[in-house]
Amino acid sequence: MNERTPTIPADLQPDHPHARAGWMTPSKKLQRILARTLMEFSMIQPGDRILIGVSGGKDSLSLLHCLHHVQRRVPIAFDLAAITIDPLVGGFDPAPLVPYLAALGIPYFVEREDIVGLANAHMRGDSYCAFCARMKRGLLYQAARREGYNVLALGQHLDDLAESFLMSAFHGGKLNTMKAHYRNDAGDVRIIRPFARVRERMLVDFAAQNALPVIKDNCPACFAKPTQREHFKQLLAAEEALNPQLFRSLAVSLTPLMREGLAQALLPAPLPQSA
Repeated sequence: MNERTPTIPADLQPDHPHARAGWMTPSKKLQRILARTLMEFSMIQPGDRILIGVSGGKDSLSLLHCLHHVQRRVPIAFDLAAITIDPLVGGFDPAPLVPYLAALGIPYFVEREDIVGLANAHMRGDSYCAFCARMKRGLLYQAARREGYNVLALGQHLDDLAESFLMSAFHGGKLNTMKAHYRNDAGDVRIIRPFARVRERMLVDFAAQNALPVIKDNCPACFAKPTQREHFKQLLAAEEALNPQLFRSLAVSLTPLMREGLAQALLPAPLPQSA
């Protein structure tokens, strides 16, 4: 695995006024939606060890603070840690996250892998984004097993789920979207998306109001050119301008798809196979 020494810009040091230190409290509305989602999909169980995927974007940083708030408020004991996958892509430097997470006092792991190099060598008939997503997910599972975490928390929100649904219907011929709570293929890691019913604009506001050290365009290989996801984001925005209740309707329509895999996720994890 490739390693590199991070460089930390002066304006993103944890003691700089532009980067607030300490845990932030979500708004009452965000707390309410988050709590309902966690309960609706039975996302957190007593004794869970939850590893939060932190890319440096507004969504994952907001998730970090929101789950810490939940941890302090609920009568269920569970552990939290954070992890970042560094694909060693030019233009993406997660170094500012290192002192920020250290100041918060949460266990933090950084996995470094030359995903672009691997894609160039091994990708066949696939998009870079799809290859990168699979590689990152594999690294996340690997780290969760190694460090003893049984739950992986991801920051996708309702807008992401709606966009994925349209992409799947328009280009894949399937009615599908991201699941809210399910197990990986091996059955040893549960994946949860606590923001499955949260609008993106709420996370934009939370990150801005709390000066979270967001790393913009945190997948530069994807942001270098317009993507299908961006096209559907604009399509949904145009439709919402005509129909303000659009996402309320979509949230209801997508619920059966969000719940796929939930029953299996709530079953006991399989016992490790003996060598």
